[in-house]
Amino acid sequence: MEARVIHESLKPAPVIAPGHTFESVTEKINAVVLTKKFGFGWIVGLAIAFMLANLLLLSTAVILIGGVGGFGINAPVGWGFDIVNFVWWIGIGHAGTLISAILLLLNQSWRTSINRFAEAMTLFAVACAGLFPLIHMGRPYFFYWLLPYPNVIALWPQTRSPLVWDVFAVTTYATVSLMFWLVGLIPDIATLRDRTKSTVLKYVYGILSMGWRGSARHWHNYESAYLLLAGLATPLVVSVHTVVSFDFAVGIIPGWHSTIFPPYFVAGAIFSGFAMVLTLIIPVRAYYKMHDFITDRHLDNMAKVMLATGLIVFYGYANEVFYAWYSASKWEQYMMFGNRMQGPYMWFYWALILCNGLVPQILWSKKMRLNVYVLFIVSIIVNIGMWLERFIIVVTSLAQDFLPSSWGMYYPTVWDFGFFIGTIGFFLSLMFLFVRFVPMISVFEVRMLLPESKPKGAAAHE
Repeated sequence: MEARVIHESLKPAPVIAPGHTFESVTEKINAVVLTKKFGFGWIVGLAIAFMLANLLLLSTAVILIGGVGGFGINAPVGWGFDIVNFVWWIGIGHAGTLISAILLLLNQSWRTSINRFAEAMTLFAVACAGLFPLIHMGRPYFFYWLLPYPNVIALWPQTRSPLVWDVFAVTTYATVSLMFWLVGLIPDIATLRDRTKSTVLKYVYGILSMGWRGSARHWHNYESAYLLLAGLATPLVVSVHTVVSFDFAVGIIPGWHSTIFPPYFVAGAIFSGFAMVLTLIIPVRAYYKMHDFITDRHLDNMAKVMLATGLIVFYGYANEVFYAWYSASKWEQYMMFGNRMQGPYMWFYWALILCNGLVPQILWSKKMRLNVYVLFIVSIIVNIGMWLERFIIVVTSLAQDFLPSSWGMYYPTVWDFGFFIGTIGFFLSLMFLFVRFVPMISVFEVRMLLPESKPKGAAAHE
């Protein structure tokens, strides 16, 4: 009897709460989209996010009229907030593809309630990331110079530059992620088409569902396409942030020239991506009362992934310190021990060690992992810490390089902050619209889990 009790206590929490039928799952998830009412909290949240997004428009207009001198970049620090925020947003976009593609190939059923939310987050984060290098170019109307198009003046990009690799990696990642998201939406959009009472929406959903009727042939083609896209997206999770890390690793600047950067950046991207998923999904889960589908098991598993990748990131920090000491390079040693740990940006460095190294250790406790308030606070701290990490990597290495005569401090301007806060508002605005007008949880995938979630004695035909 005692062994049975222990065995029962070791069982994982259910993927979805028991007692649901096909109809109840469909009704509860689609009710958010099909209702004509806009919740007061949703309206207030969208209004705040839209006001922040207007900062993006204002900051962009100021920079386009006055030039990139409106940013805080200067002679030694040619890369500032623009590249810091670009890398930060690209990292946030990694959790969606990981949850959708890799966990699908690994047959992890717990991904089904959070995959669509994470995929949308990926698309919106990549859209925000793309704005920063575009504006940082100074003349964004010449962005096509980075593309290998034939022309009469023989203008070809420098294919040995990782900045050009970024263009191909990020655009490929965004394209595959968009296709993956849209294909996954087709069965649920068809359900909305059949359930909505609005004639206009019936036509809109009918077009978007591409004639889906749920036949065996449709399901066969759908599963083949979905699996193929998952296979295409999986290597992109590793390749995209690896290419982004090459922006730094191929340089000779102290603090950048390191072979640890590619795996270190990928782990950091997944770390920050899962932190952002938790930051967004915890309040959404509470507001729309989706505890039946986004259960404690989902929060626990995401916290475990965050803890594991956080340990890898912390190991990367330790490696940077070890390499600086073991290399016997006076420039590398000064960069780490004299500049980052004791220099003018030392408070940023120790803050990131606290946020990314020490605070996540609380997730070793299952009680803490299942406490939504603790998990929400930890996820916000991790997001702040990962931003500080990118700031330290970009700014400290450029502010003090080989020659003291070229040293200079970097001070972001109000337009740096306005552009960054504006992209946060733009991102949140898109998330508010997504949650209200698209099923935030994959209905058909959750319904496929019903047999394993049914309580004993439940009717087989429900």
